[in-house]
Amino acid sequence: MPPTIITPGAASSAARHFKSGTSRREALSLYREILRTCKAFHWCDEKGIPWNQRLKAEARKEFQASKEETDPLIIARMLVTGRDCVQQIQQKFNEADRKAWERIEKDSSRR
Repeated sequence: MPPTIITPGAASSAARHFKSGTSRREALSLYREILRTCKAFHWCDEKGIPWNQRLKAEARKEFQASKEETDPLIIARMLVTGRDCVQQIQQKFNEADRKAWERIEKDSSRR
């Protein structure tokens, strides 16, 4: 389900929209998507901590910090921004993965 975009002129309808529990479902969906995306980052940082663990902890911290937010416009902005960031990371990761496989195929065909 794509995130709901709310313009400033539609604040009253936005308030009704977010009272229905939609923001909770969207936030859970975004959180699960972040966790699925984190699984792809299996290498370690300079301290030896796997990136997927660091990213999961950061995501949890961000969601906990935003848990008490009640303004529907801010909630919508956070959800849209979060979804956009996850999609950009997924696209960049997929592009890098594709290039790596192309390089592997190119190098193996030279042999």
